Amino acid sequence: MTRSIPPVPAGPATPHSPETRVTHVVFPGQTNHHGTLFGGEALSMMDSAAFIAAIRHCRRKVVTRHLDAMQFTRPIPQGTLVELVARVVGTGRSSMTVRVDLFIEDMYSDRRDLGCSGTFVLVALGADGQPTPVPPLSLPGPGGTGF
Repeated sequence: MTRSIPPVPAGPATPHSPETRVTHVVFPGQTNHHGTLFGGEALSMMDSAAFIAAIRHCRRKVVTRHLDAMQFTRPIPQGTLVELVARVVGTGRSSMTVRVDLFIEDMYSDRRDLGCSGTFVLVALGADGQPTPVPPLSLPGPGGTGF
């Protein structure tokens, strides 16, 4: 028996999730001579997670405009899992500020530590390639999730 899935009704863009989580394994080709993740690799992973969170918030094309307050707190060793947690923490007229935390997990234990964090600013683009408005950030109210 085949079930048909009803189409999603068209409507205004709305956020679907307050955060985006992406997990990777740190492989040898991503590490330096110390056996730790290259900083540029971490930035690339973080920018990608920020991009996904921003897209989910505004459902428009986005580009990275600015990276601010990048903080590496400990080395990220080869053979560990990294989980990136990205959350839109602010909006402007056409921009979104996304906080990204990269957590390091040992594959064979429950140990989990913050490896680095950063703040990214992404701008939404319209069909003409120019900045376009984004929905305001919905903050949690009493008894609500905000999303």
